[in-house]
Amino acid sequence: MSSVTSVGITPATLKAWISAGSELAILDAREEGEFGHGHLFWAVPCPLSKKELRARALLPRQATRVVCVDGGEGHAAKLAAWLSSIGYTDVHVLQGGTPAWAAAGYVVFTGVHVPSKAFGEWAEHHYGTESVDPAELQAMKDSGQDMVILDSRPMDEFVKMTIPGALNVPGGELAYRIGDLVPKAGTTIVINCAGRTRSIMGAESLRRAGVPNRIVALRNGTMGWELAGFQCERGVTRSYPAGTPASAALALQRASSFAAENGVKLISRTAALAMLADDSRTTYGLDVRAADEYTAGRIHGFRHAPGGQLVQATDQWIAVRGARVILADDDTVRARMSGAWLRQMGGWEVYVVQGALDGPLETGPWKPVAPEVPQMPTVAPQALAAETGVTVVNLALSMHHRAGHIPGSIWAVRGRLPPLSGPVVVVSPDPWLAHLAAAEIPGARVLEGGLAAWRKAGLPVVSDRTTPPDEACVDWYLRPYDRNSGIEAAMHAYLSWEIDLVHEVARDGDARFGAW
Repeated sequence: MSSVTSVGITPATLKAWISAGSELAILDAREEGEFGHGHLFWAVPCPLSKKELRARALLPRQATRVVCVDGGEGHAAKLAAWLSSIGYTDVHVLQGGTPAWAAAGYVVFTGVHVPSKAFGEWAEHHYGTESVDPAELQAMKDSGQDMVILDSRPMDEFVKMTIPGALNVPGGELAYRIGDLVPKAGTTIVINCAGRTRSIMGAESLRRAGVPNRIVALRNGTMGWELAGFQCERGVTRSYPAGTPASAALALQRASSFAAENGVKLISRTAALAMLADDSRTTYGLDVRAADEYTAGRIHGFRHAPGGQLVQATDQWIAVRGARVILADDDTVRARMSGAWLRQMGGWEVYVVQGALDGPLETGPWKPVAPEVPQMPTVAPQALAAETGVTVVNLALSMHHRAGHIPGSIWAVRGRLPPLSGPVVVVSPDPWLAHLAAAEIPGARVLEGGLAAWRKAGLPVVSDRTTPPDEACVDWYLRPYDRNSGIEAAMHAYLSWEIDLVHEVARDGDARFGAW
């Protein structure tokens, strides 16, 4: 254990550190819903409830300078104390939190994944990305124009709603697979997402790669589509053919040019492993392929960060300004495309591994390094179903609790549990989180396999869109579709917020998109 304690700093000091450009991480200790209501531009969520499972991955090097922030509630000091206790040696707390930052005259941002979303708006302005509104797209469809609509979100979002006839091709796969999906240069390519960012970035990825077709973004995505009075498709799973595309060589040629233009460097697998072992710099190892490819085998220690989502939500994986980022896939196409965008967005030093899969591979899902996680007593689904008088506490995301939970279970956030009495069983899709929480409740047990095992056993599951209510969802920044009221107004507000981000970023002054 380290005896180092955290040091309080002023907003002016932190502003100067951000401008200096050396290694710096700003971790916000609040839950992500609270974070979304107001935070610093480069702040990254690291909720107290999940600190053991998130902090080490966000901070691979213990000597990195870290500043913990919150909304003035005291969470930052707790996170800082814990970081110091596990060996981090340069830990600070922003005095007064986000309110003090605002009082000092600095910009506070709402929403989540703000750097990525603001970068998308910048890219549209900078490159002049062409877009069409929903009425134009419908007219194109009605006229029988030679066109394809590609939805650049992950499949779990695509299934919920998409433009009729669209094919699911997540953003990181677009430049890799477009030669097979759209072999004719005369076919118009339309890229959509739920709002704006991934539509813009998907369309611009194809343009930057030199795809010769007319390429347009659907203005405001599925939100704009429904606001214009059109209906989305729901429950469809259309996607691209699995495997290496026949046009992979062309994709590599295109991606190589884009990456080289933006300073992405190529390294060997041996050099990549040496960088990861070098404790003088923070280095992230990220595999940008699809989930099934990642679990089948990757370089040991590399986290899964599918390329499109890495660019869309960079703060889920990269917390340290001035860090090195090493990207890997099978043939470097997807890594080069993602790396070029990361260079433009945050100026990180980006490397792509050649021959990433030529050597020993790690398989299965990624597991956090979390030695604090205890092994608590467990109970099987059928055994729990036969018990009476048990309080079941569900630690799933609030949105997931709404979608399905054990009858009678209560939703909660670890560290903010309501008063409990009698036998308690903790349920979570994350077994590590379940065991951490159970250890803090006298006599608590963990449900083996979580809700998935309960479902598999054929036991009942209930859903309730109003539980927890909107105002209680501190762990999730509600998107317009998540709300139980005011959905249309929230859509309008969200789209206006995205469009205005580029101006707020300019006022803040700490993001030099494209100029690193």
